[in-house]
Amino acid sequence: MNTRLQPMAPGIENASTSATHNRWIQLGLGLVCMMAISSPQYVWTLMTKPLAAKLGIALPELQVTFSLLIILQTFFSPFQGKLIDRFGPRTLISFGTVMSGLSWVFASQVQSAPMLYLTYGAIGGLGTGIVYVGVVGLMVRWFPAQRGFAAGAVAAGYGMGAIVTTFPIAASLQARGVEATLWMFGIAFAVVGLLASQGLRVPPAHGAAGGNVNDAGSAVANLRPSQALRTPIFWLMFAMMTMMSTSGLMVTSQMATFAADFGVTKVLVFGMAALPLALTIDRFTNGLTRPLFGWVSDRLGRENTMFFAFALEGIAMALWLFTRDNAVLFVLLSGVVFFGWGEIFSLFPATLTDTFGTRHATENYGWLYISQGIGSILGGPLAALMHQHAGSWLPVFGAAITLDIVTAVLAIAVLKPMRRRFLAAAQRF
Repeated sequence: MNTRLQPMAPGIENASTSATHNRWIQLGLGLVCMMAISSPQYVWTLMTKPLAAKLGIALPELQVTFSLLIILQTFFSPFQGKLIDRFGPRTLISFGTVMSGLSWVFASQVQSAPMLYLTYGAIGGLGTGIVYVGVVGLMVRWFPAQRGFAAGAVAAGYGMGAIVTTFPIAASLQARGVEATLWMFGIAFAVVGLLASQGLRVPPAHGAAGGNVNDAGSAVANLRPSQALRTPIFWLMFAMMTMMSTSGLMVTSQMATFAADFGVTKVLVFGMAALPLALTIDRFTNGLTRPLFGWVSDRLGRENTMFFAFALEGIAMALWLFTRDNAVLFVLLSGVVFFGWGEIFSLFPATLTDTFGTRHATENYGWLYISQGIGSILGGPLAALMHQHAGSWLPVFGAAITLDIVTAVLAIAVLKPMRRRFLAAAQRF
């Protein structure tokens, strides 16, 4: 029997082409939104001295502001994700970008530490959390076949966005003072983020936006958080992300301190002081790794990429410790350590969505993102306590390296077969 193949209907073909074009616009808008909220976290260090002088408080008291920012950004993310899934990403992300910008505007007028906690810490933390979870959740829906790359690209916008503003803010602090700087840049961040968020859209239901979906999980499972949280796979991923977050922050949060103990802080490397040079390289590698390893995972598999990246960080940390007296290697290996750590912000949301589907991706990731908050709480204080107790950095590095290697083994030996069985069982129903 002869069967003539019918050409694709013009309307369907045009819709597919339009959706494919539109997803790149969505990625660009999401990237701008992430960059607009990155400064409250990554430029905080520039604000500490002028704010402490203005309010007349000690540095430990001031640092409560930063802790609140991180805690509220992460621990409220499930609730924020639920609101985003209910009311739509454009509305909530618009609200979040405005909250983040206005937190600086309000902070410019405060006269006491509690008001700084409320404005910069609480309002800023809630605003940045809404935008971060919302943008990542939206991108993994727009790019079903390239989730790792898409999540990594917007996560890199958050990690590297402050590079654009660091020097202008530093110059403004010198020329205008902290109040005018907070007010001026807060307004700018709110306006830029609000304008970018107006173009955000949910992808079309027919799936034309992403091309072919290589992972069966997105086709067979659309689990709510109440369902996902009852599966061992979710809690395995939660534990793994907590371990990687903790291990990375145990070392990276103490970098200035152990660099001084190692005697490399002021040594010149390539004509620059070792520590500032290392911090500059680290910021670039921490941003680059997110879309790069996300892109690799789209092609080689999530767990395979996790194994390589997590083991890379552990090995780099070991070499970093063993060559700690060499300033050149200290600088170069610090970049490798950050390169092996930042990819958790692309690999885990992509793996989560592959497993539990796209419909509730934002809310599901909100629950998983709490692990970053736990890592933020454990990493710095735990490392400081271990160093204080032992009088050495060896236990700190040893614990971090162990967490990296264990997580790498879990990815390839436990998570990979567990996910394979889960997706195979889901396809049968």
